[in-house]
Amino acid sequence: MAVQHSIPTQRIIRGNVVKSYEVSIVTDEVYKTKGEALIVTKTNHVQIQLDSFSTDHVIIKSLTNTRIIPTMGLIDEEYDEINIGKGASVELYFAFGNWYVVSSDGIKEEGLH
Repeated sequence: MAVQHSIPTQRIIRGNVVKSYEVSIVTDEVYKTKGEALIVTKTNHVQIQLDSFSTDHVIIKSLTNTRIIPTMGLIDEEYDEINIGKGASVELYFAFGNWYVVSSDGIKEEGLH
């Protein structure tokens, strides 16, 4: 498996300069964020670890079932993890020690058009 990254950039996250990428396409089973603006998951059952030291805002587009787990804090001050299905996307921000879902396109169901 591999991860494809777009051209590297630099961002300031929590007061530190972080090397990041605008887009990463993930085919690894486990992946820790690195400051990307967008992550696309493309293999069966991907786990994305939200690293608040390198990432403070990310959009995740799943082309497979994707489990999202913060390495620090909770999601929406309540959840240890969230799962999104094939075709779904979610936008998350890290603030005040937790991750917040600020946008989501909801549940996708296969076979419905």
